[in-house]
Amino acid sequence: MASLGTLLAAAALGYAATAWAAVRLWRNSGVRRQLSGGAASRPQAVPVTVLKPLCGAEPGLDHSLRSLCEQDYAAGMQIVFGVQNPADPALAVLEGLKRDYPRLDLAVVVDPTRHGASAKVSNLINMMRAARHDWLVLADSDVSAPPGYLAAVTAPLADPAVGIVTCPYRGVPRPGLWSLLGSLFINDWFIPSVRVAALFGSRAFAFGATIALRRDALDAIGGLRAIADQLADDYRLGELTRRRGLRTVLSDVVVDTWVDERTLRQLVQHGLRWLRTIRVVRPGGYTFSAVTFSLPVAALGCALAGGTPLALSLLGATLLLRLMLHLTVQSPARSRSRPWSRLWAVPLADALGFALWCGAFVTREVQWRQGRYRVARDGSVQPLS
Repeated sequence: MASLGTLLAAAALGYAATAWAAVRLWRNSGVRRQLSGGAASRPQAVPVTVLKPLCGAEPGLDHSLRSLCEQDYAAGMQIVFGVQNPADPALAVLEGLKRDYPRLDLAVVVDPTRHGASAKVSNLINMMRAARHDWLVLADSDVSAPPGYLAAVTAPLADPAVGIVTCPYRGVPRPGLWSLLGSLFINDWFIPSVRVAALFGSRAFAFGATIALRRDALDAIGGLRAIADQLADDYRLGELTRRRGLRTVLSDVVVDTWVDERTLRQLVQHGLRWLRTIRVVRPGGYTFSAVTFSLPVAALGCALAGGTPLALSLLGATLLLRLMLHLTVQSPARSRSRPWSRLWAVPLADALGFALWCGAFVTREVQWRQGRYRVARDGSVQPLS
């Protein structure tokens, strides 16, 4: 048992060091290359349609949508918004956008038709009939795009070997403890795990925050109807294009997404839905991903080892690297303002994340907005009464 504990603590330290190095390499080396710089500055020859599925007036919705409306894209841009409820409060926000951006090509689709278990994908299918261009960008409603975003994420589509382009995202918390912990789960666990995977050459991911693809690539996999029952619709979209021999590109652009977890229950439901989805679509990888929660795993290993000097040293080194990672993943603007202000929440967020990781093994049931579903082995969802 002592040997197992020491091994766990050593593995946790190894991952913490790798995650910190991967994030540092991305930030400080030449990794942010043509996508955010040279590629974005080259003239774009192909117009693009952006699809924004909406559901309710979420916090920060107006700001998020305006960040897209203000993109400078020389070849021409169409934005299609979609809702399924004719009384959706998001429609009032869209009226304001139409008034303030009269020269933009904005379309609104209101259609309650369902094509599968996924309301989001059903919304996107309904919106596709209004899409006029062959380059498409699918982006979640709560995504706030930086300047140059649209040009950067679409530039790789000029290569016919590219299937999709996707963006990692950074959580921006609303006021409150639960939103803060939710943002740390994204920023301190999700982003580093993506950087580690990319460092070792993996591109087996796709994130709903942004997916750019050509219409011909979408048609080749059977269109959006092929993922209409999928909980992890973004992951499946990337997987299906890769099965066609097309490449996934991870953009250097990082978008912001609002985190608004008002209660512990909301935070737990959201985290379990996310983690149970990952467990279903990648069961082997999920089991070994325990080590990505480096601090609680190192603490567990130290306890199993009986608190030996070696185990305590490994735990201390893991804690130091974990705090260094937290400071490294902060955006430059936030790091200059309050780089140390949230260190106290790091162990709490890690402990909660590890507990949710364990809880994801208990059942395949998830809470998804107002409905409860069971996730099948193929990633599809079945509504529960």
